[in-house]
Amino acid sequence: MTDREGSRWVRGRTALLAFVGVTALAAGGVWFGQAPDRASAVDTAPKTSAVQDVKEDAEEARGLPGVRDCGIGEPEIKPQVITLTCADAGMVATAITWRKYGSRDALGTGVVQVVKTAAGAGADAGFPATFRLFGAKPVDGRLAFTGLEVTYEGSTPLGDTTEMYNLA
Repeated sequence: MTDREGSRWVRGRTALLAFVGVTALAAGGVWFGQAPDRASAVDTAPKTSAVQDVKEDAEEARGLPGVRDCGIGEPEIKPQVITLTCADAGMVATAITWRKYGSRDALGTGVVQVVKTAAGAGADAGFPATFRLFGAKPVDGRLAFTGLEVTYEGSTPLGDTTEMYNLA
Protein backbone atom coordinates (compact mmCIF):
# COMPACT_ATOMS: atom_id res chain seq x y z
CA MET A 1 0.00 0.00 0.00
CA THR A 2 2.78 2.38 0.64
CA ASP A 3 3.94 2.06 -2.96
CA ARG A 4 0.55 3.18 -4.24
CA GLU A 5 0.29 6.11 -1.83
CA GLY A 6 3.83 7.22 -2.67
CA SER A 7 3.26 7.02 -6.41
CA ARG A 8 -0.02 8.98 -6.13
CA TRP A 9 1.77 11.67 -4.18
CA VAL A 10 4.55 11.85 -6.81
CA ARG A 11 2.04 11.98 -9.68
CA GLY A 12 0.01 14.70 -7.93
CA ARG A 13 3.14 16.73 -7.22
CA THR A 14 4.33 16.30 -10.83
CA ALA A 15 0.95 17.40 -12.17
CA LEU A 16 0.92 20.42 -9.86
CA LEU A 17 4.45 21.42 -10.88
CA ALA A 18 3.57 21.01 -14.56
CA PHE A 19 0.46 23.19 -14.09
CA VAL A 20 2.46 25.90 -12.29
CA GLY A 21 5.21 25.78 -14.93
CA VAL A 22 2.79 26.06 -17.87
CA THR A 23 0.89 28.90 -16.16
CA ALA A 24 4.13 30.79 -15.46
CA LEU A 25 5.30 30.37 -19.06
CA ALA A 26 1.95 31.51 -20.45
CA ALA A 27 1.84 34.58 -18.18
CA GLY A 28 5.45 35.41 -19.07
CA GLY A 29 4.68 35.05 -22.77
CA VAL A 30 1.78 37.47 -22.50
CA TRP A 31 3.89 39.92 -20.47
CA PHE A 32 6.85 39.85 -22.86
CA GLY A 33 4.57 39.80 -25.90
CA GLN A 34 3.18 43.17 -24.84
CA ALA A 35 6.60 44.66 -24.05
CA PRO A 36 7.02 46.41 -27.44
CA ASP A 37 3.57 47.99 -27.06
CA ARG A 38 4.38 49.27 -23.57
CA ALA A 39 7.85 50.51 -24.54
CA SER A 40 6.80 52.31 -27.69
CA ALA A 41 3.60 53.84 -26.33
CA VAL A 42 5.43 56.69 -24.61
CA ASP A 43 7.97 57.19 -27.39
CA THR A 44 5.39 57.40 -30.16
CA ALA A 45 2.86 59.52 -28.33
CA PRO A 46 2.75 63.02 -29.81
CA LYS A 47 4.12 65.61 -27.43
CA THR A 48 2.64 69.09 -27.34
CA SER A 49 4.84 72.13 -27.05
CA ALA A 50 3.89 72.37 -23.37
CA VAL A 51 5.98 69.27 -22.56
CA GLN A 52 8.85 69.78 -24.99
CA ASP A 53 11.26 71.55 -22.59
CA VAL A 54 12.65 73.69 -25.39
CA LYS A 55 15.13 76.34 -24.27
CA GLU A 56 15.88 79.01 -26.84
CA ASP A 57 18.29 81.88 -26.68
CA ALA A 58 15.99 84.91 -26.86
CA GLU A 59 18.57 86.89 -28.85
CA GLU A 60 18.85 84.10 -31.47
CA ALA A 61 15.07 83.67 -31.81
CA ARG A 62 14.29 87.38 -32.20
CA GLY A 63 12.89 88.14 -35.63
CA LEU A 64 12.54 84.49 -36.68
CA PRO A 65 9.13 83.22 -37.77
CA GLY A 66 7.49 80.56 -35.67
CA VAL A 67 4.94 77.84 -36.29
CA ARG A 68 1.35 78.03 -35.05
CA ASP A 69 0.21 74.46 -34.42
CA CYS A 70 -3.07 73.98 -36.31
CA GLY A 71 -3.07 77.73 -37.02
CA ILE A 72 -3.80 78.74 -33.43
CA GLY A 73 -1.84 80.06 -30.48
CA GLU A 74 1.51 81.78 -30.31
CA PRO A 75 4.04 80.91 -33.02
CA GLU A 76 6.70 78.57 -31.63
CA ILE A 77 10.31 78.89 -32.81
CA LYS A 78 11.92 75.56 -33.82
CA PRO A 79 9.02 73.30 -32.77
CA GLN A 80 9.79 69.65 -32.20
CA VAL A 81 6.18 68.62 -32.91
CA ILE A 82 3.78 69.88 -35.60
CA THR A 83 0.25 68.49 -35.98
CA LEU A 84 -0.37 67.73 -39.67
CA THR A 85 -4.03 66.65 -39.57
CA CYS A 86 -5.70 68.97 -37.10
CA ALA A 87 -9.19 67.48 -37.35
CA ASP A 88 -8.20 64.23 -35.63
CA ALA A 89 -4.46 64.62 -34.84
CA GLY A 90 -4.00 61.36 -36.75
CA MET A 91 -0.74 62.49 -38.34
CA VAL A 92 1.86 64.36 -36.32
CA ALA A 93 5.41 65.35 -37.22
CA THR A 94 7.56 64.48 -34.19
CA ALA A 95 11.18 64.44 -33.07
CA ILE A 96 11.99 67.29 -35.45
CA THR A 97 15.63 68.37 -35.50
CA TRP A 98 16.22 71.62 -37.39
CA ARG A 99 19.40 71.75 -39.50
CA LYS A 100 18.59 75.27 -40.72
CA TYR A 101 16.11 77.72 -39.25
CA GLY A 102 16.11 81.14 -40.87
CA SER A 103 13.83 84.05 -41.59
CA ARG A 104 12.83 82.76 -45.07
CA ASP A 105 12.68 79.00 -44.58
CA ALA A 106 13.66 76.14 -42.28
CA LEU A 107 14.87 72.59 -42.97
CA GLY A 108 14.66 69.70 -40.56
CA THR A 109 14.26 65.95 -40.20
CA GLY A 110 12.00 63.85 -38.03
CA VAL A 111 9.25 61.24 -38.08
CA VAL A 112 5.61 61.47 -39.12
CA GLN A 113 3.60 59.45 -36.61
CA VAL A 114 0.35 58.02 -37.94
CA VAL A 115 -2.23 56.89 -35.39
CA LYS A 116 -4.01 53.68 -36.39
CA THR A 117 -7.39 55.37 -36.71
CA ALA A 118 -6.04 57.80 -39.32
CA ALA A 119 -5.75 56.99 -43.01
CA GLY A 120 -7.19 53.52 -42.45
CA ALA A 121 -3.83 52.25 -41.18
CA GLY A 122 -3.94 48.99 -39.24
CA ALA A 123 -1.40 49.96 -36.58
CA ASP A 124 0.42 53.01 -35.33
CA ALA A 125 3.38 53.69 -37.60
CA GLY A 126 6.25 56.12 -38.04
CA PHE A 127 7.62 57.40 -41.35
CA PRO A 128 11.01 59.19 -41.51
CA ALA A 129 10.70 62.50 -43.33
CA THR A 130 12.33 65.82 -44.16
CA PHE A 131 10.43 69.01 -43.32
CA ARG A 132 10.67 72.42 -45.01
CA LEU A 133 8.90 75.45 -43.57
CA PHE A 134 8.29 78.39 -45.90
CA GLY A 135 6.09 81.41 -46.56
CA ALA A 136 6.89 83.54 -43.51
CA LYS A 137 4.21 86.23 -43.06
CA PRO A 138 2.82 88.35 -40.24
CA VAL A 139 -0.12 86.48 -38.69
CA ASP A 140 -2.04 88.15 -35.87
CA GLY A 141 0.85 90.54 -35.30
CA ARG A 142 3.54 87.81 -35.12
CA LEU A 143 5.79 86.42 -37.85
CA ALA A 144 4.87 82.80 -38.68
CA PHE A 145 5.58 80.25 -41.39
CA THR A 146 2.44 79.52 -43.41
CA GLY A 147 3.51 76.43 -45.37
CA LEU A 148 5.06 73.05 -44.64
CA GLU A 149 6.43 70.60 -47.18
CA VAL A 150 6.92 67.01 -45.99
CA THR A 151 9.14 64.71 -48.08
CA TYR A 152 9.22 61.06 -47.01
CA GLU A 153 12.49 59.14 -47.02
CA GLY A 154 11.00 55.76 -47.89
CA SER A 155 7.54 54.36 -47.43
CA THR A 156 4.73 56.89 -47.06
CA PRO A 157 1.47 56.87 -45.10
CA LEU A 158 -0.72 58.15 -47.95
CA GLY A 159 1.25 57.06 -51.02
CA ASP A 160 2.66 60.48 -51.98
CA THR A 161 6.38 61.09 -51.52
CA THR A 162 5.77 64.81 -50.91
CA GLU A 163 2.85 66.45 -49.12
CA MET A 164 2.06 70.13 -48.59
CA TYR A 165 0.32 71.56 -45.52
CA ASN A 166 -1.11 75.01 -44.85
CA LEU A 167 -0.09 76.22 -41.39
CA ALA A 168 -1.87 79.60 -41.36
